[in-house]
Amino acid sequence: MNGASLRAAEQLRSTVATLVFTPDRLAVVKGGPAVRRAYFDRTLGRLTPARAALPAEYGAALAQRNAALRRIQLGVSSPDALAPWTEQVVELGAALVEARREALALLSPAFAERSGELGLAGAALVYDVDAPTVESLEARYTRDLERGWTGAGPHLDEIGIVADARDLRTFGSQGEQRLAVLSLLLAEAELIVDRTGAPPLLLLDDVLSELDPERRRILAARIGESGQTLVTSTTATALPIEPSQLLEVAPGRAEPR
Repeated sequence: MNGASLRAAEQLRSTVATLVFTPDRLAVVKGGPAVRRAYFDRTLGRLTPARAALPAEYGAALAQRNAALRRIQLGVSSPDALAPWTEQVVELGAALVEARREALALLSPAFAERSGELGLAGAALVYDVDAPTVESLEARYTRDLERGWTGAGPHLDEIGIVADARDLRTFGSQGEQRLAVLSLLLAEAELIVDRTGAPPLLLLDDVLSELDPERRRILAARIGESGQTLVTSTTATALPIEPSQLLEVAPGRAEPR
C-alpha cells in the first residue's frame, strides 16, 4: 500500500473497503448455509472491525473442542479435558451470535429498502437462533462423542434471505436471487459510508446482463451516488448512463473509448 509491504491482507481490507459482485455471488442466496455464514461474517468484520476476528476465534476454539472429543473417543484423554473447551466454545459462540444479530439488524433496513427499490418486495434477513450454552452442549455429549465433532453452535446456524416470507434459496427465481445479492451489496455500501465516512470501492462484474432497462437505470442512479464503481459489460449500450471513463478490454489490451 503506497509502496509499502503489508504484513497481512487484512491490513488492506481494513483500509480499502471493497465490495464485489460476480455472477457466482448468487451462491450467497442459492448456496448452502455455510456460504451465507461466511458472507455475513465478512460483513460483520467490515461493519464492526473490532469484532472481525471473532468468527476465527470461535472456529479455533471449536477445532480444539472437536480434537478433544476425538482424543476421548480414542481413549487417550479423559472427559474432564473437554470442559475448558466447552466453556470457550460457549463464550465465543454467544459473542458471535450476538455480533451477527447486531450486524443483521444494522443491515436489514437498508437491505429491505434497496430490494424494494429494485422490485423485490418484502425482502428481509432472518436469523432466529439460540446461542450455545454449557447445558445444551453437555446434553448432546454422547452424540458428539460418537461423531467426534460438535453438533450445535453458530458454525451450523442458518441465515435466511426471504421475500414476502418466501425463502429465496428454495422458492426464488434466479432474477430474484440476483436482486437480493445486489441489494445486500448496496445496503452494505451505505452502511460503510455511514460508519466510516468513506465510500467503498464497488466492483460489479456482468451485473447488467439480467436486469431490465428500468432496474439498470435504478442501479446506475444508486451507484452514481457512491464512490468509485467499476462495472463490466459485454456491450457499452447496456450502460444506462454515461460513465466517467469507458475502457474496451480485449486479450492483452485495455483501451479508452
